[in-house]
Amino acid sequence: MKSKFSTLILFVSINILSTLILIFYPIQSINFNLIFISNCLLFCLSTIILRIQQKGLNNKNPNAFIQSIMLGMLLKMFVCVIAVIIYVLISKNEFNKNGLLLSMFLYLIYLAVEVSAITKINKQRKNA
Repeated sequence: MKSKFSTLILFVSINILSTLILIFYPIQSINFNLIFISNCLLFCLSTIILRIQQKGLNNKNPNAFIQSIMLGMLLKMFVCVIAVIIYVLISKNEFNKNGLLLSMFLYLIYLAVEVSAITKINKQRKNA
């Protein structure tokens, strides 16, 4: 249960931090709309992938968990690549490289939270 809240806490804290930076210290080289949208996209992907991995972890077949990990990685990778392509095609001349790099950093943060959450779930399952 705490694993679901860790992604929610991350999502809310990133939005609050981005809003505070936007209000009190506006950085012209970063498109904060891109940060908010990528944060929402990564939060949705993380909750879906975490649910898929939990189902794979609870399956009696050990291959199901490995398949759920692979499915989660591929799903997140393809959705993020498609989102970047759509962003580049829509923005054309106003492409914001700094915002995109910050979004990639958010991807890594969400990945770390997912890995720690599924590790905690796995440890709790073994102790039960």
